[in-house]
Amino acid sequence: MTPNEILKTACRAADSKMATDIEALDIRELTTIADYFVILTGSSAAQIRAITEEIERKLKEAGETPLSVEGLSASSWVLMDYGSVVIHVFRKEMREFYAIERLWNDAPRIGAEELLK
Repeated sequence: MTPNEILKTACRAADSKMATDIEALDIRELTTIADYFVILTGSSAAQIRAITEEIERKLKEAGETPLSVEGLSASSWVLMDYGSVVIHVFRKEMREFYAIERLWNDAPRIGAEELLK
């Protein structure tokens, strides 16, 4: 899969589990660690687990497996590393605290309307 296909598949999977505030940062011009960061919010530990499992399931069906998944046991911030796409699944308060969008303020943003097409 291309990075763009991974990005959209992950976002659609998260949306199917009612993730909110879905957006992506295009970091290709800013770093070599990945092409995109996906940032989204879940309302509870159970929902974060469901979102994470659905993303993993949909990408696995498409032949992609994560390099790593971190934070699932605490389920307040789960990081899923697919190489070219790094997915951050946050609880609302953790997303506000870490404010990744502000840290990567120079990165172009891709909103949910584009990601869920």
